[in-house]
Amino acid sequence: MKLRSVELVLPKTKDAHDFLIDIWGAASGGKKGNTYYIRGAGTFPYLVALEEGEDHFVRSTTFVCNEEELQHILTKSHERGLKTKREVSADLGGGEGVIVELPEGELFRFLVGAKDVPAMQGQDLPVKLTHVVFNSTDAEKTGDIVEDVLNFCVSDRTKGMVFVRCNDSHHSTAFARAGFSSLNHIAFEMADLDGVMRGIGRLRDHQMTPAWGPGRHGPGANVFAYFIAPFGAVIEFSTAVEKVTEDYPVGAPEDWTWPANRIDQWGTSDKDFQGLRQAEENFRFRRDWEPEQRINNTNKERQ
Repeated sequence: MKLRSVELVLPKTKDAHDFLIDIWGAASGGKKGNTYYIRGAGTFPYLVALEEGEDHFVRSTTFVCNEEELQHILTKSHERGLKTKREVSADLGGGEGVIVELPEGELFRFLVGAKDVPAMQGQDLPVKLTHVVFNSTDAEKTGDIVEDVLNFCVSDRTKGMVFVRCNDSHHSTAFARAGFSSLNHIAFEMADLDGVMRGIGRLRDHQMTPAWGPGRHGPGANVFAYFIAPFGAVIEFSTAVEKVTEDYPVGAPEDWTWPANRIDQWGTSDKDFQGLRQAEENFRFRRDWEPEQRINNTNKERQ
């Protein structure tokens, strides 16, 4: 399974599109209807969808998977009483599968049969999304549910987050112990450390400085720089997170501590705590579909 994309609804999508292309450094994936698509150098048709709307919210976060993984998710979602909807994707790349609403409203979409596109050349293009992180009122409960229902694995727990993986990358998502539910940030994976640093320089050319970073995280060991985008989301330049094995020992908060006044491995980063906190509340979750009727679906499956 792989994290592919995040789908956002927001006003003034043309402005957000232009920022992500002209300043952030991503590539255009095209436009379909009232939705702009933002892509990277990799083979996914897009990484971020920007759908025009009156309010800000997360429509879905999309993973591509195989049939066995999809069936597990369907079965376990129904066992746990989670709201689901069968999905035929109208986004670039197509595919079909299911959307699952987690107890705090997070909307995870799982697709099979989605199509890739040829890779692109570009020194400073992001390659893909390395992770999409969410705020939670109960990160531990959410971590337990995604392990059981989605077959993800918790990689590490810190004082601030529960880190979760869906393959051998240390985390594809995480759940922050925030006291509210929303999008925390979107991380764009750059080809290397130089790509991250050149990205910081490019934004400085436009009078934008990091809200956090540059620095190196503990869990995942990725180099990072966070910015608050003009359209309201927190976005991150990141190197790839570390690869882990199936027997990777799950870390506890006491395993991830820094000396006083340090908030990353290097001790180099400053953080705009208030600005980030405010931005993290901008994109909540909204389900604009009715859950499937499980009794009817069960009867159909028996026929």
